[in-house]
Amino acid sequence: MAPPVRAVGAVVSALSLVAVLSYVIVASKRSRSKSSSGKSSVRSPRSGLVAAIGNTPLIRINSLSAATGCEILGKAEFLNPGGSVKDRVAVKIIEEALQSGGLFPGGVVTEGSAGSTAISLATVAPAYGCQCHVVIPDDAAIEKSQILEALGATVERVRPVSITHKDHFVNIARRRAMEANELATKCPADYKGGFFADQFENLANFRAHYEDTGPEIWQQVGGKLDAFVAAAGTGGTVAGVSRFLKEKNSAVKCFLIDPPGSGLFNKVTRGVMYTKEEAEGRRLRNPFDTITEGIGINRLTENFKMAVLDGAFRGSDKDAVEMSRYLMKNDGLFIGSSSAMNCVGAVKVAQQLGPGHTIVTILCDSGMRHLSKFYNAEYLTLYNLTPSAVGLEFLGFDADGKIVNGPREANGIHG
Repeated sequence: MAPPVRAVGAVVSALSLVAVLSYVIVASKRSRSKSSSGKSSVRSPRSGLVAAIGNTPLIRINSLSAATGCEILGKAEFLNPGGSVKDRVAVKIIEEALQSGGLFPGGVVTEGSAGSTAISLATVAPAYGCQCHVVIPDDAAIEKSQILEALGATVERVRPVSITHKDHFVNIARRRAMEANELATKCPADYKGGFFADQFENLANFRAHYEDTGPEIWQQVGGKLDAFVAAAGTGGTVAGVSRFLKEKNSAVKCFLIDPPGSGLFNKVTRGVMYTKEEAEGRRLRNPFDTITEGIGINRLTENFKMAVLDGAFRGSDKDAVEMSRYLMKNDGLFIGSSSAMNCVGAVKVAQQLGPGHTIVTILCDSGMRHLSKFYNAEYLTLYNLTPSAVGLEFLGFDADGKIVNGPREANGIHG
């Protein structure tokens, strides 16, 4: 099967921070402005930085396609200006907030994020005349905080705790927005208020992918698609894309790939949010026991509830590490941990469906913001994750590249 024609879009290198640094946030002293309807006056920045977001290429992953006999295609979201798929979400959240009057130019967007969404918000917020305040767990890769600070965002690094704790990074971010609104009430001439982005529960996240990412994929494959697979953090990407594709063609199979410690695999396959790590008290880090960042969760978000899935697969940290090195060596793809896990999922789907199918996944971000952990040999040694595979033997292939063992989930929906 011939690969699809790549979409022609505005592609900006994820490493090009120089362009976005010109948007460094400064404290504004302008008074809050409203239109006669009570909503803020929203300017259209689509001719600027934001116009470069989306329409990313759908690339054929040659090595995986050759190994499986399927067309395995990756949506190159790492080519967005902010370097990840979360750029789409940041734009949608901010635009909807401005349109609803929940956010005003000069106001501050707050978010609790492990990194990518925060970086995307910090990248695009200045294009809308807004500021950004990010609360990030202190076990996230340090380069993410460094990027945020370089972009002009206010950054709080806090200890990881349960989402039920008042000082969970998401809950602190919510409070920061409330505090900004209190200041705006007391000193409207000096403060413009705040808006909590709430990427986990705000359905603008889902809509960004239902309205844009899904349609782009459908157009790029010319409507010829057999399966889609992706991991979930907030759930917005897998929900938005799966729902759109299913509405276009109910025969398209949509799957979740889930990292260690996450409860979503069991939620999809058994209807119960449960993990062995939770039950046995073996969780090593919050919120789940994995070195992959931005994916896996132990609660059901409003965004994930919108997903339409046919099944789920498990992926291990070792799988993700080995896959990242395999793709770097064989395809020149330098991808982050969640992207690597998605590619693990794509191979598992190919093993289940057999040769001759077209499978799409998401290349969420590059490896550049994963250097201190996922690409750090010393760090990986601590968790016995040093890569050693020669080929794809970690996914059941022999030395000649032939499939010996299929995925552990015999039909994609059982563990």
